[in-house]
Amino acid sequence: MSEGATHQAIAALVPQGAHVLDLGCGDGALLAHLMHARGCSGYGVEIDDAKVLACVQRRVPVLQLNLDAGLHMFDDQSFDVVLQIDTLQNLRNAEVMLQETVRVGRLGVVAFPNFAHWPNRWQVLRGRMPVTRHLPYEWYNTPNIRVATYADFAQLAHRLGLQVVDSFGLHDGQVHRRWPNAWASTAVFCVRR
Repeated sequence: MSEGATHQAIAALVPQGAHVLDLGCGDGALLAHLMHARGCSGYGVEIDDAKVLACVQRRVPVLQLNLDAGLHMFDDQSFDVVLQIDTLQNLRNAEVMLQETVRVGRLGVVAFPNFAHWPNRWQVLRGRMPVTRHLPYEWYNTPNIRVATYADFAQLAHRLGLQVVDSFGLHDGQVHRRWPNAWASTAVFCVRR
């Protein structure tokens, strides 16, 4: 998913002036965009040294934490929005972290590669694990611990008792609300308790 299109789609879900926690914030580009374009405040959380340095260079407040250790240092509802953009598939405790997201934030915005996107299905039918622009790694060197589909996440949210406030798919900067499980390379969900 292109960074600009992602930023625009996610920014539209974040209220003006919101206090935001960006889990797995990478180089801080999204949080910097929210701070400048939407007047947001908040923190990024990142474990990678080089990405933490990139956040500091962008003047994005960042905490260096391992998300697999949890979010116990944050009180309930201490943020308006908690973002997990391309993070959930890399976590060992994805279910716990999803619950922590809605505990710490009034709203959680989760986006992840949709494994059910039709080009991925086609590659699996041909006997191969998908390698695409949105899933660029081979099966043996991927940082993704797990793969999920739009439909899988909807089912998990329901099982955890989360309210899905909004959901859609993204592909090449376009929002897909009709058949997102097939047409979108990225699934996007807004959830709350």
